[in-house]
Amino acid sequence: MTNIALIVLDTLRKDTFDEHFDWLPGQQFENAWSTSHWTVPAHASLFTGKYASEAGVYRGAQMLDVDEEVLPERFSRAGYTTRAFSANPNISSQFSFDRGFDQFKGSWRLNAMDDNLFDWDVFIEKHREDGASRYLKAIWECVMGDCKTIPSLKRGGLLKLRDLGYGKSTVDDGAQSALELIENTDFGDEEFFFANLMEAHSPYSAPAEYQTVEPPEIRGLEATFTEVNSNPDHIRQAYHDEVRYLSDMYQKMFTELREAFDIIITVSDHGELLGEHDAWEHMYGIYPELTHIPLVVWTGENDAERRSESVNLLDIYRTVLEIADIDPADTRGRDLRTELDDAKCLTEYHGISERHYQSLLNKDIVNIEHLRQELSGFACHKYYYHETFDGYREYGESPYDDPGSHLSDLVSSLEKHYIDEEDDIDDAVLDHLEDLGYA
Repeated sequence: MTNIALIVLDTLRKDTFDEHFDWLPGQQFENAWSTSHWTVPAHASLFTGKYASEAGVYRGAQMLDVDEEVLPERFSRAGYTTRAFSANPNISSQFSFDRGFDQFKGSWRLNAMDDNLFDWDVFIEKHREDGASRYLKAIWECVMGDCKTIPSLKRGGLLKLRDLGYGKSTVDDGAQSALELIENTDFGDEEFFFANLMEAHSPYSAPAEYQTVEPPEIRGLEATFTEVNSNPDHIRQAYHDEVRYLSDMYQKMFTELREAFDIIITVSDHGELLGEHDAWEHMYGIYPELTHIPLVVWTGENDAERRSESVNLLDIYRTVLEIADIDPADTRGRDLRTELDDAKCLTEYHGISERHYQSLLNKDIVNIEHLRQELSGFACHKYYYHETFDGYREYGESPYDDPGSHLSDLVSSLEKHYIDEEDDIDDAVLDHLEDLGYA
């Protein structure tokens, strides 16, 4: 059997990847597309081989609660050892994304949720304007709140020492922990390893040695409807600072992984808006800055071959199963190792969740009913056509006289699985989702 690694560089734009990841070998797909604009539905496609609307994992149904086996379960049943690392609270045991993994490790965010620790980082971020008194308020909340007090106070002390210049200077969103996990794991034969790395995600706060600007203040979808507090150029530069750090850390991980794995697939789940279309982050529409993603398949060769076929996340699902000689069943995807024709790759926007909607209303942001509507688009080779909140847009030269009808045909071919129930989410998880702009 073949050892396979699937690494998601969360929130990494294609253009920024091109600028900072020129060291990464393998077949690079220039026209790769996500199925969505944000983490949960994109990972649902990676794990099920279906569009999120078919799997029923999206806006208000973020649990990986599907009847069929998901990707790691299929690997496990085929005799593989399955391991995972996630820095993203959305990709965690709380949302059943640990299904099928023999080992599922997480960053400090996931550990804080699992261990019921007081979340110092989130509290301090929310009370940044309080000055030094915020630490005293945090201690009070830690002691009086429903959390493990002594371990929480110890973590607070370590964070304070960090701020004073003691201890490790490199503080990140999980990349260091992921690297240590990879370095310290004795990978055997028949291994499937998955990781989600969050360095490119807001709040764009790279380790101090990578910062060329002060980390900006930007609050998810809220920033699209209100005046941005930080200089827009500084926000973009802070994003690049994070990506430079991610590139350096991933190069170290890749060096380790290539010693144990035959196939390494590197991909982003979605991109990021950095002021384009008067919007920020990735919860507003399905613009190409959000859906056009990097994808590189390394099969042991050091050459960086560039391929132009239009592909998407469903093709990754099909590819890794074919490599492992596991029946891919009826997935829409194709084997990326073969010669491919251009396909029409569907993109979906399912609207924002009810808690996200109410969060905006609570901040006196109104006239947002349009954020609840669904949008679709498709990419084919170098052409992209998609619906917006006030019409449609297209990029590149259209090979079709009526691209709208092609989009309608794609959407009508889906067997959509609608879920109306909002998932109950633990307060500790909700705090982290709010910190990352998801609530």
